[in-house]
Amino acid sequence: MVLALLGTVVLGALAAGTVSGLSLARYEAPGSESDRAQAELAARFGTGSADLVLLVTARSGTVDTPAVAASGRALTARLAAFEGVAETASYWSRGNPVTLRSADGRHALVVARIPGDANRVRSEILPRIIPEVLRGDAATTVRAGGGEEVFRQTVPLARQDFVRAELVVVPLVLVLLWVHLRRVLAAVLPVVLGALAMVAGLALLRIPLLYADLSTFALNLTLAMGLGLGVDYSLFMIARFREEVGLGRDRHEAVARAVERAGRTVIFSGVTVAASLSVLLFMPFDFFRSFAYAGVAVVVGGVVGAVVVLPAILAAVGDRVLSRHPGKAAGGTFWRGLATRVMRRPVVYGGVATAVLLLLGSPFLGLRLGVADDRILPASAPARQTSDVIRAGFPAEETDALQIVSTGAAGAPPEAVPGYAAALSRLPGVAQVDSAAGSYAAGVRISAGDPSRFAGAGGTWLSVVPSAELMEEDPVQLVSDVRALRAPFEVLVGGYPAELADYRQAVIERLPLLLGLILAVTFAVLFVMTGSVLIPLKATVLNLLSLSVMFGALVWVYQDGNLSGLLGFTPTGTLDPSIPILMFCVAYGLSMDYEVFLLSRIKEEYDLTGDTSGAVVAGLQGGAPLITAAGGILAVSFAAYVSAQVVFVQMLGVGMAVAILVDATVIRAILVPAAMRLAGEANWWAPGPLRRLHARIGLSG
Repeated sequence: MVLALLGTVVLGALAAGTVSGLSLARYEAPGSESDRAQAELAARFGTGSADLVLLVTARSGTVDTPAVAASGRALTARLAAFEGVAETASYWSRGNPVTLRSADGRHALVVARIPGDANRVRSEILPRIIPEVLRGDAATTVRAGGGEEVFRQTVPLARQDFVRAELVVVPLVLVLLWVHLRRVLAAVLPVVLGALAMVAGLALLRIPLLYADLSTFALNLTLAMGLGLGVDYSLFMIARFREEVGLGRDRHEAVARAVERAGRTVIFSGVTVAASLSVLLFMPFDFFRSFAYAGVAVVVGGVVGAVVVLPAILAAVGDRVLSRHPGKAAGGTFWRGLATRVMRRPVVYGGVATAVLLLLGSPFLGLRLGVADDRILPASAPARQTSDVIRAGFPAEETDALQIVSTGAAGAPPEAVPGYAAALSRLPGVAQVDSAAGSYAAGVRISAGDPSRFAGAGGTWLSVVPSAELMEEDPVQLVSDVRALRAPFEVLVGGYPAELADYRQAVIERLPLLLGLILAVTFAVLFVMTGSVLIPLKATVLNLLSLSVMFGALVWVYQDGNLSGLLGFTPTGTLDPSIPILMFCVAYGLSMDYEVFLLSRIKEEYDLTGDTSGAVVAGLQGGAPLITAAGGILAVSFAAYVSAQVVFVQMLGVGMAVAILVDATVIRAILVPAAMRLAGEANWWAPGPLRRLHARIGLSG
């Protein structure tokens, strides 16, 4: 215990520096066409997508009023003078294009490109610029927006979400633990072990921070999972300790037996959860890899706390965690009765439960993938308010233009540019195309534009400005249309919509690998534990069934907008694939967590009796009450995030709470016994070679 205390102090000192090192990664796919286009634009033309957008509003008159125009030009020049700003442009500096002016004439835009990594832009440059440019003057008011400003404002809000949630969840979990365990020390220990898992997880994140950018959402995952796993693992260890004492063993023997049985199960569970999250390392994005590092780190902290620190405490003061009613049967008669009824009519109970879960998961069939924008922020956030005005008042999205840059040794023949620009302007959803040959709309040249803007070190580039309506509906389709249009010279297509399209495509392309790895790893863990081929397959199917309910809830709530008023978010009609993929890995790991705990009890009984039906009933009676209590407490810890202001954090909380509750109740209490009853002795079957393999590497007894 002394060593654990000293270790916690050291880990706490290391963890203290982790939070400031976390950031929000950009939506970009390294090596993609959009990534290469941005590199070409920056190197050859000194330009690129806007990182900062200033919305200038006339206090009176319009943006063409002389005083307002003078103020706008002065603001553009002032912004260009800031260190770190590589390029600026505005409605007034580009010859008053309609794409930078609102329909009512009251607003205009100033845009800036700020090169550099996300941390430098958001932590060093923008904090110096924003307060200075937002002052406005007698003629104008100024608001800030743009992708970098949106994510800069997201980070502190996400941290506030955590603090607010934890202020609620920690005392609530303590109360629930006391209700379940009926001893103060027994209720406090799981929370203490959860805190240790959090601290250890954050401290271990210092290692990947040396060579990778970690997302700020990794903090939320570490803290939510740390508390949850600390509670889960501690509950199982304490319950087994109590059980062994109830069988007549002295304190130290009971601790040893608890570590031998429940501790082994905790290690299996930890390996399963860590393996489920570690597959995210195969995603080519720091955002996903952050969660892999965080998941593995917090599991290590949780497992070490449960199998090293907690046994030491139980050996010293274990009498103070024992039940005040040691003669009372664990779980009473309810779970035994339920298991008996389910196994007497497995088809009826299993069929009804499956039908209900499929119905709840059916909204997932209407999934529409998109990419998150400023609406992950609450309506009160300044960057969100800026974007709302632009979305509602501007006919075109100049700041979200596609950029088409010529490549190849032949360059771009000047005579080929007019026809190509005209053809691009006729594509559905294109408001205007700007090029060295002029500006085009609906196939017609509408102005001479600024040819010097598109001149550089050989070749040329074109700006395809989408309409505001298209950006609301399907910007990815425009990217496909532009890339499908035959170009008269070699080109690369970049810009914000192309970055979104390439990011989404890269994520989707990795999904089969991700699914294959997570299924293979968890299959291997359960095989080593049980020696069965059927049980891991059954566990996989049931876990996917519970996850379908989670995804159905995400689509029904966050895509379709049901309960948006109650939960306080703005639906966009699509789901960003990032958070659902993360939630799949977390929820799948935690589902296997409960599967491991229940199977360990069933396998233990089966090894003693050889009776599958009796083992399932006894395992459910001994394990289901604990799994339900642990699942309920873990669900509460995630559900506390329902009050989050950042939609990503709220989605994580709501989705995980739904998945855990379904898994810890319907799946474990009804579908597991029903499936095992139908399979009978085949539950434990494996082909000869695998049986021999399990005899060498598996665990038994």
